[in-house]
Amino acid sequence: MATQQPESPSQRRKRKRALRKLVEFKGMHGLSLNQYRQDVKQLYDGPKGAMLAMASLVSLHEPLVGLMFRERKFDATRFHKILDIGAGAGQILGHLLKRTNPSAELIGCDLSHQMLRRARTRLDSDRPKYVTADLTQLPFADDSFDCITCGWVIEHLHDPRPGLREFVRVLQPGGSMLLLATEDTVAGALTSRTWKCRTYNRRELNSMCEEVGLPWQEQLYLTKLHRFFKLGGILVEATKQAQVEHIPPRSFQS
Repeated sequence: MATQQPESPSQRRKRKRALRKLVEFKGMHGLSLNQYRQDVKQLYDGPKGAMLAMASLVSLHEPLVGLMFRERKFDATRFHKILDIGAGAGQILGHLLKRTNPSAELIGCDLSHQMLRRARTRLDSDRPKYVTADLTQLPFADDSFDCITCGWVIEHLHDPRPGLREFVRVLQPGGSMLLLATEDTVAGALTSRTWKCRTYNRRELNSMCEEVGLPWQEQLYLTKLHRFFKLGGILVEATKQAQVEHIPPRSFQS
């Protein structure tokens, strides 16, 4: 009787990814973009959106992102005009208020006007401006910002490239983007079911960012423990090229 060959590392990774994809939320695939985006807006306008700030605290995402800013893994003091895309309840905006120069202009945008109202109440600051907008159709002029932050938002796009291209359009040449996204891990798949979104693997997302002209400069991790166990999702700093052109994507482990 023939003996079964052991799985290679690549086969094992593919099998585990397939299992995670079985758990991942699939609802966006059967809807038009407009219908899905409307569903997302209703989700965040409702009770789940009201619990977003608390969920970010309980999961430790918000305090650990704050630690990342405090330790200057992403140094926000460099920038003068910052756009926080998918501002939600102001989780990232709150850290930017503390970690940017007082003269820096802060703008938070979100698909959900109700979430922006919650952010305004929660932060209790006159400094940020709030704009209701879809990330695929940002109401800003070209080259408006020297920094974009986008935390756990592009998961709500089946194909992130239309959103990423808008980021490139409004970001100044040489400007930086802090991107946080749900990774295709078991924890990420469960998160996708809660928030009705998708997940990404690092190689896939890196390739798409390269394609639109936002090459990754550095992969970040919330803590050493997160790095070792691949927790906390995908956190990267990317930079807009001075001239957007196609360059072969660099290799990042998925």
